[in-house]
Amino acid sequence: MLPVSEVEKIILNLVKPFAPEIDSEILPLSQASNRILAEDITSKLDFPHWDNSAMDGYALRYADIADVTDWQNFKLAIASHEIPAGTTIATSLKQGECTRIFTGGMLPKGADTVVMQEDTERIGNFLYLKVKPTPGEYVRRKGEFIKAGTVLISAGIKLGATEIGALASSRCQQVQIYRQPKVAIISTGNELVSLGSSQPLQLGQIIDSNLYALSTLITQAGAIALPFGAVRDNRAELETIMRQALSSADIVISSGGVSVGDYDYVEEVLEKIGVDIHVRSVAIKPGKPLTVASLTPSLHVNPNVNRSEDKVLYFGVSGNPVSAMLSFWRFIRGAIAKLNGANPTYWYPQFVKAMTTEDLQAQGRRETYLWGQLTYQNGSPIFQPTQNDISGNLISAIGINAMAVMRVNQTYVPAGDEVQIMMI
Repeated sequence: MLPVSEVEKIILNLVKPFAPEIDSEILPLSQASNRILAEDITSKLDFPHWDNSAMDGYALRYADIADVTDWQNFKLAIASHEIPAGTTIATSLKQGECTRIFTGGMLPKGADTVVMQEDTERIGNFLYLKVKPTPGEYVRRKGEFIKAGTVLISAGIKLGATEIGALASSRCQQVQIYRQPKVAIISTGNELVSLGSSQPLQLGQIIDSNLYALSTLITQAGAIALPFGAVRDNRAELETIMRQALSSADIVISSGGVSVGDYDYVEEVLEKIGVDIHVRSVAIKPGKPLTVASLTPSLHVNPNVNRSEDKVLYFGVSGNPVSAMLSFWRFIRGAIAKLNGANPTYWYPQFVKAMTTEDLQAQGRRETYLWGQLTYQNGSPIFQPTQNDISGNLISAIGINAMAVMRVNQTYVPAGDEVQIMMI
C-alpha cells in the first residue's frame, strides 16, 4: 500500500503528453472553448491599438498645466470636437486647449494626459480644473498591455472566456489545439444493471451509476468518454472487453473488481493481457483499492485508432461510487490533463485552508478524505462536512464541492480549527 504522494508521482511519470505535431487539430476559435492550446499564439496587434482614454473626461497637454499655481483663475479652452470611442480627429490640440473625450476614445495628437470629468468644472467653452492631474494620468498607451509580435497565450493553457476573448481581440480566427483524450469506461460486477434496462431490479441488483458519474467527470476534464458498459465477474468476458477498451482509448478506467475478493478478477486478467502493474493499492480512505497499469504499444495498437504510439494507462478503481470519484479527482484528472498537453498547473488538485464547522475524525492509518461543502463567510473559507460520508453512499455526496484532508496519523480536528481542503 503506497502513500498518496508516491502514487501521484508514479502516475504522472507514466504519462507522456500528446505531441502537437501528431495529436492536435485546428479549430475555429468559436469551437475551441475549454480545449488545450497546442502552440504559442503571438499577438498580431498592439494592445491597446493606440493611445486612448481610460476615463470619461478631457484630454489635454500636460505642458500647459505643469507650472500652474493659480488654479482658481486657470482655464483651458475647450475644442469644438468630441472624441467618443471609435472615432478620431485629424487636428492636433493647440497650446492652452483641451477636448472632451470618452472612455476608449483615441487621444488626439499633442494630448498626453486625461483629467476625469468629476475633477473639472465647465463654464461655457472653458474648463477649470479642481485638481492637478499627474503626467499621463488616465491614458492607456499603445502597446502598454502587450506589443505585436510577442506571445499572447502560451501552449498548454486551457482556453476559457478570457483567453478566447483576447484571441478574438487579436484577430485570431482559428487555433491549434490538442485532440481530446479518449477514456474508456468499464463497469464490473454481477450485481450491475444497465440504466436502460426495461426489467425491474431483482434482489441484490443495483443500477450501474458509476458509468454515468465517471463519464461526467471525464467530460468535465476535457476528454471524450467511451462507455463500454457493464461486464459480469467472468474472466473471459472481462478479458474480451478489456482488450477492446485498451485498443480504442488512451486511458481505460474500470470500476469494481480490484479488491481481494473471490470475484475480483481485474488484476489477474490484466496480467494475462501483459500489462505492467505499477500500483495495487494506495493509503487513502476511501479508495484504497487502486490499480494503475500501462500497456506497451505493440500489445494494443489498433490501425483504426489515430493516436501517437505511447502507452495506454489503465486505472482500476473501487466499485463504491464515492471511492471511484475520489480516485478520479485525486489521481486520474491530473493524468488526463498532462496527457492532453496542459501545463503543470492543471496536473494537481487545488488545496486551500478552511475552518471546519464540526469536529472531524479519522483512524489515522490512511490519508482520509471527508466530503462536504466549502463556503465563505465574511470572506473566510468555511468547511461544512456532510453526514453519513461512507464510500457506498452516493446520496450523501449530492451537492458537495470539496473534501477535507486528514493526513496519516491525524485523527482529530476540532470544530473551529483549520483543515486542508481539496477542491473538486
